[in-house]
Parts: sequence; C-alpha cells; structure tokens
Amino acid sequence: MAILLPLCLSLTGVEAQEGADEREGQAPFRVEVDAVNVLAAVHDNETREFVTDLTKEDFQIYEDGVLQTITNFTQQTDLPLTIALCMDTSSSVRLKLDFEKEAATDFLYAVMRPSDRAMLVEFDTGVTLLHDFTSNPNDLVREINLLKAGGGTSLYDAVYLVAEQKMLNEPGRKTVVILSDGADLTSKHSFEEMLRMAYQAEITVYAISTTRFGADIDHEGDNALKQLTEVTGGTAFFPYSTDRLASAFQEVDQELRSQYNLTYVPTNKDRDGTFREIKVKVNRDGVRLRHRKGYFAPERLSSANE
Repeated sequence: MAILLPLCLSLTGVEAQEGADEREGQAPFRVEVDAVNVLAAVHDNETREFVTDLTKEDFQIYEDGVLQTITNFTQQTDLPLTIALCMDTSSSVRLKLDFEKEAATDFLYAVMRPSDRAMLVEFDTGVTLLHDFTSNPNDLVREINLLKAGGGTSLYDAVYLVAEQKMLNEPGRKTVVILSDGADLTSKHSFEEMLRMAYQAEITVYAISTTRFGADIDHEGDNALKQLTEVTGGTAFFPYSTDRLASAFQEVDQELRSQYNLTYVPTNKDRDGTFREIKVKVNRDGVRLRHRKGYFAPERLSSANE
C-alpha cells in the first residue's frame, strides 16, 4: 500500500514546481533565517505544577555550549495552537482501537479552543489525512468514530509526512499528538529521518501510548515514543486505564498554555546544515525544564552563477 496523504502538496517532484514562486525557499533547512525560537515549559519537581512567574533574566540559553543572548521573551498563554492528531489503526492496535477513539475524542474536547486548529491523520501500512485543519472538534470526532483497524504500522512515515507536508510552513505553535503503541513495522523513512524532519518543522510531539492496554508491553515501541517526544520538547504518557487519561490531557493542556518563548540570534553564522544542540537553564532550584533539544542550521543557498 502506497503512502497516502491526500489534500496535501508534495514538496518534491513536478507538483512542487507549480506555484514555486510562492513556496521557494520556505523550508527551514534552506531559508536564510537568523532567529531561533525555543518553547520551554517549567514545572515544580514537588508539586508538578507549571511555573509561570519567571522573567527573561531567569533564563540562559546555550547553543553547542556557547551562551546566547535572548533577544525576545514572551510567555505563551493563549496563542492559538496548530495540532495534528495521528492515530494508529494498524492490526497491532485492533483490540485497543476503542480506547484510542475514546482517548482521541476526549483529547480534542479537553484541549481545543475556538482559536485552535486541528487535523486528523490515521496510519497503518500507509498514511491518510482524514480531515484537514478545522477549528470544530466535532468534524474530527465524526471521522474518528468511523476508524477501523488493519494493516502494518507506519508511525515514522506518519510523523515525517505530517511534519513535511502540513507543519513545515505553518506559523506559531505546532503540536503533533500520537496515539499508538509505538511499534513501527512498515515505514519507508527511518527513525533518524523522522527526527530530522520533526526538528526542521519545529514541532512538539506528545504521545499517548496504548501498550498498557494489552497483554504484552512493547518496550521498543515505548522507547521510540519517549525519545521522539523528549527531543522535541514534549512527553509520552503510558496510561493503564481510561481514568488515567484525564490527568494526562490536563497536563498537556496546561503545558501548552504555560510555555515561555525564547528567541535568540545564533553566534554561529555558518550555514552548513549541521545539527545545533540547544540547552536552556533557569535560575530557580527544584524545577524541571522541557524544550526541544536542538535544530538543523540552514544551508547556504547555491548561487545561480556557481
């Protein structure tokens, strides 16, 4: 089964050349971008509540170990969210699909606000866009209720394609929420390729694992979800009952509404396409930070005369 993401524009091939004047140079790894934006969430280790009273002076940000100057600082509270909900409908989750449907529905109603936009993607052997961006969760819930399980698992392809085709040129805060056991069997893209594209699209990934709802726990799938979410600044949840979902959704919602946006202009001006590691520190004891772990530097555009 071919990978399918309908209603999307491919960024390669003949179709990409149509309207190229509008899209040329917009990909993060090609465009000449000076500023880097980093979303950071801070929560108290004891109470687990999010810390929302920090100032610009409380933060330090490092790129490859070099201290950077924060040029812009804002607290992201009510800015609109752009959400991609990716649901695993492979054979491996056949017995867990009802849980996925309930979890997805509860998530949309718990998190979405009128100013937010969300889309729905299912993945098995292929990847299918079931509904494009909408501000009405009811549109997505109707599609969720029609889902059936079958086929392989192309989790990496799903994240890669959503990041590349739907999130790459979206402005603002971009979030991907995955409902899956994390086991990938049929993707054409590797885990490393998926991570690179997630970095380039600057998405934050959250995952609700279904592994606790079966007889066997897929530790490899758990580890894949943990790594993907942690490096992009999100987190993975492993609920063992539907009752545990409420607290997970509440934490995701609070985090998305309690983030700090840190902007800096890198001191390293090389446009070499290499990975740059980001480390954020805060002047407060007893807290934990969550943020994306880096980005890929832009590449120097080749001259037509070269």
